[in-house]
Amino acid sequence: VQLVESGGGLVQPGGSLRLSCVASGFTFSSYAMRWYRQAPGKERELVASITRSFDITRYAESVKGRFTISRDNAKNTVYLQMNSLKFEDTARYYCNANYDPTYWGQGIQVIVSA
Repeated sequence: VQLVESGGGLVQPGGSLRLSCVASGFTFSSYAMRWYRQAPGKERELVASITRSFDITRYAESVKGRFTISRDNAKNTVYLQMNSLKFEDTARYYCNANYDPTYWGQGIQVIVSA
């Protein structure tokens, strides 16, 4: 299994970023995918998830209405569109596959700062 996140960076409050996660080593289209984040000094938390079929999505209350998870099975990629970013969205973001929930990639840093 390999998960490679990209698209993070520094953004001002109210701005947007789109994170991407390219998966390999398993049949991507057969598994649900999730995005997690971990802020300094805090536990890792589930941000969003998407099912393997029908693209049913769920979100943490803190990001509902601002973040959108999506997937492109042809590209083995899951996305996280983040709009109206807030200071408290600052964290390292990780994608995670239901194929092996114990596997974590390097993650990608998102910093929301003025």
